[in-house]
Amino acid sequence: MEQSQQNPQNLVGPAVRSLRTAAGITQKVLSAKIQLAGWDLSREGLSKIEAQLRRVNDAELYLLARVLKCEMRDLFPKRPRNLDSVVRPSRGRS
Repeated sequence: MEQSQQNPQNLVGPAVRSLRTAAGITQKVLSAKIQLAGWDLSREGLSKIEAQLRRVNDAELYLLARVLKCEMRDLFPKRPRNLDSVVRPSRGRS
């Protein structure tokens, strides 16, 4: 978990964990619901997302919001921290 504090791979992990626990479901149950929605995400993969150790693309964000029954904006922090470390550095191309 220490790595996530130094170099987070996403902004949404803490909100995913919070929404999941507020719904009273385990990582195993949430990953099963996500799989039923069409995304082959293991419990381990979900754990990495929650710990900010795995990037999440836009389609995955959409499915997370749908399965968690929230708006996509609810997955993002109000005041993001470590934004610079989440955004990949530019390589001179757009």
